[in-house]
Amino acid sequence: MAGKPTNKVADNLTDNVANKMEGEATMQGVAHFDAVTGFYDRHPINETQIMDALAARGVSPDAVTEAHLSEFDQDHYGGIPALEALADDAGIRAGQHVLDVCSGMGGPARYLAFKRGCRVTGIDLTASRVASATRLTAMAHLEHLVDFRHGNALQMPLEDQRFDLVMAQEAWAHIPNKPQLVSEVVRVLKSGGVVCFTDILRASELDATTSARLAEGMTFTEIESVAGYRRHFEGHACTVERCTDLGAEWTRVLQARHAMYRSMRDSTVAKFGEEGYRRYDDAYAFFVGLYETGVLTGARFVIRKPA
Repeated sequence: MAGKPTNKVADNLTDNVANKMEGEATMQGVAHFDAVTGFYDRHPINETQIMDALAARGVSPDAVTEAHLSEFDQDHYGGIPALEALADDAGIRAGQHVLDVCSGMGGPARYLAFKRGCRVTGIDLTASRVASATRLTAMAHLEHLVDFRHGNALQMPLEDQRFDLVMAQEAWAHIPNKPQLVSEVVRVLKSGGVVCFTDILRASELDATTSARLAEGMTFTEIESVAGYRRHFEGHACTVERCTDLGAEWTRVLQARHAMYRSMRDSTVAKFGEEGYRRYDDAYAFFVGLYETGVLTGARFVIRKPA
């Protein structure tokens, strides 16, 4: 009969199991982030679509201004009015340095810099959108106020306590490990600074089928609740100063956005093919339905880091 494993053998077995689990988690994380970048590489709102829309208005690339871009580059729910509401709640003003986490095509960053005189840095996981945001910003001659970094929000390549304010709009549902995300956001924020963000939220626990469909179709792997975000930030001694419910408003917005995406069918098919259009439309229809039935909701948070 084999003897009882020595401590060394037992330790090796434990290490091997831990390494295997860590490796599997890493592979799952890589697969998820690849899915997110693929999702946004195929998104209907993209640089080609924006430039085509400008060309249809008779605007040449060398004549592009922020006023032109802001009609087409606001890839968040509610457009400019929603961005203004976030900026007002956050108190964004000239002289501040703002970080936009998951900055996408860079529309909000450019708009805030142009309208409010703040400096804005954007960070995004999708390299193609960082490149597009940078090109569009140069066209609008705003590169002295706006810059973009390619990076993972869970490991931001940014210094501690660098920003006066951190913002985000409907992006963090794509990001797993909310405690790590919140820890990074708090780390890069100055003492006394503000986090102001909107996000897709669950009104209650999601069943396995719904979670799987959202993960596959929309790359939403961890949809948080209002209580969950409160808990994560309060764990860093931050204060939730305001939480505005947006569920009913977003239901109307999402219904309109779905209709808009369908109106862009020809250009989407031309760029991504019939199958690509169909997959996105099916996934988005399911997503909108969850708002219509009250399974999903949304909110705008204003949170302050202790001084």
